[in-house]
Amino acid sequence: MSGDRKAMREKEFYTARELADKLRVNIMTIYRYIKAKKLKAYKIGKEFRIERAEFERFMKKARIK
Repeated sequence: MSGDRKAMREKEFYTARELADKLRVNIMTIYRYIKAKKLKAYKIGKEFRIERAEFERFMKKARIK
């Protein structure tokens, strides 16, 4: 497997709907996190994509200590 293909495979993206389902929240909650810049996303067409690493960073930050 070439380096480029391996990098693409490791860089997984979620849609806003997938994260909403995963966290069991309304999709509007995800959109509000994106708008408030609490969750960084890419807008592709009319949809948002969130990198897995960004989601993990967001979850660590949200964790109660």
